[in-house]
Amino acid sequence: MTASDPRPLVGEPVCLDLLNTRWIEDGAPRDLLTGDDGLAVWLASTGLDARFRADAPALEHTLAARDALAALVDAPGDKGATARLNAVLDHGRIRATLTPEGPGEEPEFADPSWGPAWTAARDYLDLLRRAPDRIRACAHEACVLHFFDTSRNGTRRWCSMAVCGNRAKASRHYARTGARGKEA
Repeated sequence: MTASDPRPLVGEPVCLDLLNTRWIEDGAPRDLLTGDDGLAVWLASTGLDARFRADAPALEHTLAARDALAALVDAPGDKGATARLNAVLDHGRIRATLTPEGPGEEPEFADPSWGPAWTAARDYLDLLRRAPDRIRACAHEACVLHFFDTSRNGTRRWCSMAVCGNRAKASRHYARTGARGKEA
């Protein structure tokens, strides 16, 4: 049985969900992917556990993809990160298929341990095609999480309004009322 997912933000597109395997909790950095068990949790959380195994090679490849994605999200167009992501993408391909439902695509891997990493890298390409400006880092200075902004007007700033948004509001409120309280 897979352990429960301890991360504060789940359910983002696979590439961003992979980035969100690192987070800050009580001021300390946390990392889900410190071993095969954490990879198993992430694979289950993203629905990839039926297709891929949580083992040491898959973990190594997934961490390489996460590092490349983190660099690209922070600095789009970074040549080194682009090369690293392309190296991950070199380990898989899409095979066109015809299914009873119509045209389809099936990912193929010479080495299945590259599957989770390749899937996350491929997902990043899909987000770049769809709306690159909607790939965001949380605006809270103490947060390292990322999200895909699906809001109607594209103005989402926080990974979670309930957590980081409320922290920011409380901080602004304290700054206003704390300053007034000192004047009295």
